[in-house]
This record gives sequence, structure tokens and C-alpha cells, in this order.
Amino acid sequence: MPIVLYGYETWSVTLKEERRLRVSENRVLRRIFGPKRDEVTEEWKKVYNEEHNDLHSSRNNIWVIKSRIMRLAGHVARVRKRRGAYRVLIWKPVVKRPLGRPRRRFEDNNKMDLEEVKWVGMDWIHLAQDRDRWRALVHAVMNRWVP
Repeated sequence: MPIVLYGYETWSVTLKEERRLRVSENRVLRRIFGPKRDEVTEEWKKVYNEEHNDLHSSRNNIWVIKSRIMRLAGHVARVRKRRGAYRVLIWKPVVKRPLGRPRRRFEDNNKMDLEEVKWVGMDWIHLAQDRDRWRALVHAVMNRWVP
């Protein structure tokens, strides 16, 4: 999984990518645990995703990604305003965009994650300046996605 998740802190995770990550994780779990033999009927049976999740005690990769993205966003929001990472974070493009729904950005994903945890209406960049409150928020996000 470290190979699959290389550089995931900077991803702008869409629903399609979340689904792909879940599918790949389930595929790996199926290869690890293999089919299961029923002790009563002595027949091989298919193991469903819920049963794999019960056998596998580690957290879901999507939950890990979202909590770590929030943690990185807090670090970037606290850097000096002249640094490149901060300037990329607050940059707004000036070119005309094509028609259609705009692509989801890093900042848009952070706002959506905050809305899921009921931290609505706050500017997350200003909220990240207070490390203790931001750490509490990251823990709330992680607890939201814990199974």
C-alpha cells in the first residue's frame, strides 16, 4: 500500500479515485486472505467485502488520506506568506476556464471535509493558525471516518 499511496497528501481526491482505491484495497485483501472453506458443508465460499473488513483490522486508506491531507493543509496554511507552498495554496487562476463544472481543487476538498464534520462557515486558513484547534479538528475528521 505505500506504493499506491505515494504522495497522497497532495491529491485532490475525487469520488472516482476513492472508488478505485477501495477496489484495489479489496483486491489486495482478497489475494491475502483467499477463499474461505465452510467448516460444516466442506465447501468453498466467497468472502464478501464486509467479511474482509472484519478480518483486516487496519484503517481504510480513504480515511487515512483525508486526515493526513487535513494535517498537511494546516502546515501549509501556517507557513510564511512569501513561501511558494502558501502562494500556490491561495493562488486563483486568471485565465478563462472552459465551460462546464470546474474541477475540484485542494481547497474545495478541505471545505467539503470540514462540512462533513460540522465546521461550516469558518475560513479554514485562519482556523489553521491556531495549532491546538486545528489538531482537534484533524482528530475530529479522523474519528468521523473511523469504522
